[in-house]
Amino acid sequence: MGRCGSGGIVSTVRGGAGKGGRGERELKVRVKTGKNRSLSSKLWLERQLNDPYVARAKREGYRSRAAYKLIEIDDKHHVLKAGARVLDLGAAPGGWSQVARQRVGGKGRVVAIDILEMDDVAGVDFTQLDFLDPAAPDKLKAMLGGPADVVLSDMAANATGHRQTDHLKIMALVDAGAEFAREVLRPGGAFLAKVIQGGTENELLAMLKRDFTSVKHVKPAASRADSAELYVVATGFRQPMR
Repeated sequence: MGRCGSGGIVSTVRGGAGKGGRGERELKVRVKTGKNRSLSSKLWLERQLNDPYVARAKREGYRSRAAYKLIEIDDKHHVLKAGARVLDLGAAPGGWSQVARQRVGGKGRVVAIDILEMDDVAGVDFTQLDFLDPAAPDKLKAMLGGPADVVLSDMAANATGHRQTDHLKIMALVDAGAEFAREVLRPGGAFLAKVIQGGTENELLAMLKRDFTSVKHVKPAASRADSAELYVVATGFRQPMR
């Protein structure tokens, strides 16, 4: 038994038998609810402490577990190519920007934006600004220095706890990201975004299918099974007539 960094007591217990029928039992961290910690905070901390992707991100130097979602998606759909110009919307804390930078290489370009602060990522041009700010589009276009090959969006609004409200809030951000992607993508470009299941994502899909040759919903293994999040991958951008 030991103390966690936030002052609460944690204990390590053994779970069920491991794989292979050898009777191995996994260690699992349990967090005790203290007077200054709510049940929801306790459950979140427990999940973080026991999440293999969180541990792997720390070992491998990624800013967040979300990096593995992008890695899995790109390994299958190949949207990040060497030399590509990439825009990362909702970038903080920087996991997706790290992956994008690695995959586009030294001749590529990665531009990132978030309303939150983000520590520097080598080779990434970041601006702290609300994407919905009227000044954001022109600033991002200037930072890109030309048409984008890929627009990534992992944007999410602050959760209210009301599922339908949260769904509508995140879909409004995704719609704004998709509209901007239509302005900055070069023909053949790709748009990859996080969405939350709730009904209105079908309207987004219909719009994307008009502008891209392929549109798919994917749920990478790194996305928690109990999460309502999905990722939409739209490739083969057909630039609309002006």
